[in-house]
Amino acid sequence: MISIPLRKLFPALLLLGLPLSGFSELKIPAIIGDHMVLQQKQANPIWGWDDPGTEVTVTLGDQTKKATAGDDGKWTVKLDPLDASFEPGTLTIAGTSKQVIKDVLVGEVWMCSGQSNMGMTVSGDWKHKVETLASNHPNLRLITVPRVGTQELQTDFEGQWEPANETNIPRFSAVGFFFGRYLHEILDVPVGLINNAWGGSAAEAWVRRESLEKDPRFAATMESWVNREKQLQTEEAKTQYEAALAAWKVKAEEAKAAGKTPSRAPASPESTLRGNARPGNIFAGVVYPTLGYGIKGVIWYQGESNAGRAWEYAKLFPYMIEQWRAEWGQGDFPFYWVQLADFQSETDQPIESSWAELRESQTKTMSLPNTGEAVIIDLGEANDIHPKNKYDVAARLVRWALARDYGIEGIEPQSPTFQAMTIDGNKATLTFDHVDGALRTVDVNEVRGFAICGEDRKWVWAEASITGKDTIEVWSNEVAAPIAVRYAWSTNPVCNVYSSDGLPMTPFRTDDFRMTTQPEGAE
Repeated sequence: MISIPLRKLFPALLLLGLPLSGFSELKIPAIIGDHMVLQQKQANPIWGWDDPGTEVTVTLGDQTKKATAGDDGKWTVKLDPLDASFEPGTLTIAGTSKQVIKDVLVGEVWMCSGQSNMGMTVSGDWKHKVETLASNHPNLRLITVPRVGTQELQTDFEGQWEPANETNIPRFSAVGFFFGRYLHEILDVPVGLINNAWGGSAAEAWVRRESLEKDPRFAATMESWVNREKQLQTEEAKTQYEAALAAWKVKAEEAKAAGKTPSRAPASPESTLRGNARPGNIFAGVVYPTLGYGIKGVIWYQGESNAGRAWEYAKLFPYMIEQWRAEWGQGDFPFYWVQLADFQSETDQPIESSWAELRESQTKTMSLPNTGEAVIIDLGEANDIHPKNKYDVAARLVRWALARDYGIEGIEPQSPTFQAMTIDGNKATLTFDHVDGALRTVDVNEVRGFAICGEDRKWVWAEASITGKDTIEVWSNEVAAPIAVRYAWSTNPVCNVYSSDGLPMTPFRTDDFRMTTQPEGAE
């Protein structure tokens, strides 16, 4: 007879809607456990499951809260706000049984989300050997949510909080760890980090499916997925996959015999259905089990997988943020992201770029309150979509939190940003905000990265000169009457304008020409 642990069976029964009255043991989700960090200065939900109708008592220090398990067995209490403390507390939860959660701290809690560049571990960073040696921080706590792709809302996951040390840091998100360590050392408070990144994931997978289905802006994407789902579940799809897999095995053996690395095996229909691109999959399997846990905010690094639909991303990305905030019920919590890095080959002539368009869509999302963008157009690698310098990425991200959320003075978090343009003859004068003193170049004195066009919309590289602390003059002898200017508008641009504090200028365009990723007929 096969024995299934209650902890694994319980969430499945919840999903199936089965009666829970047969359970005489209190259940607590993994996000609430030993070594956890509670968010300071706000009410923190604590929840779990027990027999319906059971009164559950939650005690932490001098606080005692009570709740009654509902018909589905779930109960929730909210702890009163607490100040940050390094003094370990004990959380006691008593219902049909009793659980004691030890070593509970109060401090700052941040969620680290996105795709592989957020998921990339400390072991992948250029400085990983030194950083691992400097990673013993018992009051910096970590938890990782496993990658589970499903359309069914999950209530729990397998994982646990751990104090940061040489053993677990190498396998934790590099951007997340460096960001959290900055906060921990600068603010001198405990910090909790929740890592739920999933490499290659699409933004639509991070949103509740029903929400996407109700919004007409995403109708085309959802219709495409519905048709794809139907096809993936046919016998024809299964047969095609089995044939492709058999062919791949032959080629893989040939590659091994030749001393080469085999190509990736073809994806099965089932793996696609359970994967990281299907709308709602990550929300249901990864985000939902932590939904409601007290957090300060979210840091996000994603977009590569949506670059081919950059026009749509200008709507999808802010929608995702708005949906998360609504789902969490904590108001407009801070949400800071990393703009796409430079990647692939440099180009000889100005050309269109889906990555440039995706960066623009990311920048536009700053119209939402309590958001911020870390520009890293200078930190990428031409031959690696996963640049190994994550230390500086985190340093730029954390500036937003320090300046906006923690009142640290003298830090400008935003990169120089285009503000206005005037044209006189064949010259365009551009004005910028957030220059933090004055604009400057790096590496060489000449200003690089600008392109200019006239009414013919033919882009050419432009000459440029910094003419004031916040102004740049742009021109080309090939364009007598310019109408628009672009900067760093390429997948891997050559550009070198910075603020005086070392933040690279935000890529931009002054035109509103139709985006290459905008579908025909879409407005």
